[in-house]
Amino acid sequence: MINKKNILVCPLNWGLGHATRVMPIINLLIKQKHNVVIAANGYPLELLKKEFPSLKFIRFPSFNIKYSKNNSLIFKILLSLPGILFSIIKEHQQLKKIIKNEKIDIVISDNRYGLWNKNVCSVFITHQIMVKTPQYLKLFEYPAYLISKFFILKYNKCWVPDYEDENNLSGDLSHKYKLPLNTSFIGHLSRFDNMQKQKNQTEKNIDLLVILSGPEPQRTIFENIIIKQTVNTNYKVEIIEGKPQEINNSKNNKNIKIITHLETEELLKKIWSSKIILSRAGYSTIMDFVSLNKKAILVPTPGQTEQQYLSKYLNDKKLFYFVKQDNLNIENAIADFQNFTSKKISIKNNLLEKEVIKLLNTPCTPI
Repeated sequence: MINKKNILVCPLNWGLGHATRVMPIINLLIKQKHNVVIAANGYPLELLKKEFPSLKFIRFPSFNIKYSKNNSLIFKILLSLPGILFSIIKEHQQLKKIIKNEKIDIVISDNRYGLWNKNVCSVFITHQIMVKTPQYLKLFEYPAYLISKFFILKYNKCWVPDYEDENNLSGDLSHKYKLPLNTSFIGHLSRFDNMQKQKNQTEKNIDLLVILSGPEPQRTIFENIIIKQTVNTNYKVEIIEGKPQEINNSKNNKNIKIITHLETEELLKKIWSSKIILSRAGYSTIMDFVSLNKKAILVPTPGQTEQQYLSKYLNDKKLFYFVKQDNLNIENAIADFQNFTSKKISIKNNLLEKEVIKLLNTPCTPI
């Protein structure tokens, strides 16, 4: 007999990646007949509502960093530290009410640092045990790791969506410093896992598929660069804007088709129909490509140190080709990409399921 549990899943609202990578976890919990409640806000809330319309949703604000055209994200985070700490305290207090009202047994938080509680089992998901800093802030890298570790140890478990061995995707982000004692590697997380993947049966009728993501203004800046460089070319281009909060529609600009948003199955069809993919270097996007064994040109978001590091790290490992946005010439990038020799990563598909079963069947140790 299944001991049905009430499980709260809470992704951070910094782009769609935190929402897409909890989808396989939600699917596993539903498959095992547990009651899932999703607490989120912004784009992640709208996306997950479309993917899981039968679940209960709670609007649960998280701190939102606003990007600028020029400043480093790390610099913005440093300036926003008081607001971030206040947000952690606030969501920690709000969680108590949600646990009481929904009779929650387990909380799964994707990169939201305030969602632990001594009365329930809590899980923290992150691929960044440490935060990459620009060279001029290198002095703050280790202290930032210690602060991150302090909060992670408030949770019963820390799940890292990566591999422990040389096949890892996150590099220094989860392998440079000593791991918190509650850490387990759960393999890659992708919304495309366990989906029917008709790779060889799909006609490649899109020359260039562009998958946009991330906050403004850089999302629109990137889109405008793509349009300017590809309009009136011989390329058949499709751009997925990644705006799940807006009405799903498409518009044509000569040889370019712009689509507001696609749900998972439709996006998968577009990926298989594409000859070349151009996208940001978000970690969740990278995990999706690994799941599909699909190569891509990565263009890291300017000022986002994590994406800049991941792009170069995975390029050096011959897993993905990357180019900086300031240097982006699409015609040259496509030519270089076609000559790029890439490797296939060896993935293990059962790590997540083992950890979920362990979570559901093992009493939590006191924090």
